[in-house]
Amino acid sequence: MPKILAVTNQKGGVGKTTTTVNLAASLAVRGRRVLLIDLDPQANATMGAGVDKRAVRETVYDVLLGRAPLDRVEQRSPSGGFAVIPANRELAGAEVELVDEAHREARLKQALAAVDGRFDYVLIDCPPALNLLTVNALCAARAVMIPMQCEYYALEGLSDLVQTIKKVRAHLNPTLEIEGLLLTMFDPRNMLGAQVSEQLKRHFGEKVYRTVIPRNIRLAEAPSYGMPALYHDKQSKGAAAYLALADEILARSGPEAAP
Repeated sequence: MPKILAVTNQKGGVGKTTTTVNLAASLAVRGRRVLLIDLDPQANATMGAGVDKRAVRETVYDVLLGRAPLDRVEQRSPSGGFAVIPANRELAGAEVELVDEAHREARLKQALAAVDGRFDYVLIDCPPALNLLTVNALCAARAVMIPMQCEYYALEGLSDLVQTIKKVRAHLNPTLEIEGLLLTMFDPRNMLGAQVSEQLKRHFGEKVYRTVIPRNIRLAEAPSYGMPALYHDKQSKGAAAYLALADEILARSGPEAAP
C-alpha cells in the first residue's frame, strides 16, 4: 500500500509545488516508485515535472469526473523519474460539476484504489485553497505535509488548516494525520524566520522536519526548464535540501524504508 501524502497549505507562494516536484524526484532517486498527482488548476506541478499541460488529452479532471481511469491518464516525467497525473485549467470547473454528485469528496480516493501496489509514494499537490479539490486530497491521503514560510502570517493560516484536517478526520478520513511541517524559503539571517521556527517546534515538536529548505535561485529557475532542481543543478543547496528531506521521510518510515 503506498504512502499517500497531501502537500497542502491554503496560503499561496509557500513552496508547495516546489516541494511536491522536488520531493518526488528525490524519492525516485532513492529508488522509490513515486506518483505525483497535480490537483491544482494552475498545473504548475505538471509543467515543473516536464509535462506540457497544453498537450495532454486527459487529466486528473477526467479522473475526478469518472471519465477516465488513473492509469490511462498517467504520464511519465521525462526529467524526474516519476509518474505524473497531470492537470490543466479544466480542473477549475470540477468543483461545480461535482457539487451534486454522490461521494464527491472521495472521487480521488476511489481512483487511487486501482493503483495500489504500483507505487511506494503518492504525492498530491493541492491548490492554495481549502476547497473540494483539497478535501478530495485529504480524504485520499494517509498524511499531510505542510510547507510553510517562516513569517508571521503563515502562523495565522496554519490554525485554519489544522481545523480543516480535524474535520476531515472526524467525518471522512479517520486515519488522516499531520506527517510534518516543512520550513521553506528559509534565510538564516532573518531573525523573524528563526523565531517562527522556534514557535512551530514548541507547538508541534517532532512534527517539524529537521530539514529546512533554503531560499535558492536554482529552485526558482528549475520549473522554467521543466525539471526538478536535482536535474537542473544537482550541486545546488536546494537540490541537496530536498534529497535530505527524502532521506528524513524514509528514515521516519522505519528501517525497511530508509535509504
